[in-house]
Amino acid sequence: MAELITVEDPADPRLRDYTGLTDVELRRRREPAEGLFIAEGEKVIRRAKDAGYEMRSMLLSAKWVDVMRDVIDELPAPVYAVSPELAEQVTGYHVHRGALASMQRRPLPTAVNLLGSARRVVIMESVNDHTNIGAIFRSAAALGMDAVLLSPDCADPLYRRSVKVSMGAVFSVPYARLDAWPKGLDAVRDAGFTLLALTPDEKAKSLDEAAPHRMDRVALMLGAEGDGLSTKALMAADEWVRIPMAHGVDSLNVGAAAAVAFYAVATGRPQA
Repeated sequence: MAELITVEDPADPRLRDYTGLTDVELRRRREPAEGLFIAEGEKVIRRAKDAGYEMRSMLLSAKWVDVMRDVIDELPAPVYAVSPELAEQVTGYHVHRGALASMQRRPLPTAVNLLGSARRVVIMESVNDHTNIGAIFRSAAALGMDAVLLSPDCADPLYRRSVKVSMGAVFSVPYARLDAWPKGLDAVRDAGFTLLALTPDEKAKSLDEAAPHRMDRVALMLGAEGDGLSTKALMAADEWVRIPMAHGVDSLNVGAAAAVAFYAVATGRPQA
């Protein structure tokens, strides 16, 4: 059973995992180095726990203690009960959901290990917006993608904002980082995947024309918001694909485009 501890000092060193949560650069440096990430909100905390992540501690406002009682009773990690005002002093923002948990990271699998059992893979290049990362993971989980591969410079899927936007989907879709870019794409092709680069370029085939849902193994490549895939990534692809646009719109937000494209590559999509 977890120990319930009332804390009244925002400088209490036991709350260190939760300090400065709005300082993106600080958290980017600290969290991977210290092997932790922050789960926010009851549903996300429960999903992290159910996915097998070890809990280091919880930070709860008083009204959430009863809501999270079953988790508190089940886990040995300390639970810090604080006032909403103190939580804001520690974290740097008003914690609307009233519940935070510091979770222990796990070693990432290798890309080769993920590719062995996958048939539908997402590959992201230089996607650094945490909201987009979270949205893409949520769509990947909902639409049946098997795994996500990240270029070395992609944002951290376990950053608090990514986890929150994904509603915990980052815990259900396995992911790995490619060590080299775009050289790492060779391993994907060697595993039998067709590399499809999503681009608004008019030279690209429409997704309906490319018919990725009929392909045995598909790796869909997505680029960063605005810039899209780099020239090197486009040249490394087997084929370029696009989403047809109407009313003079040239492209979609990468999160929205990902959802459309995931549906198009999903196994079992109704045949036209």
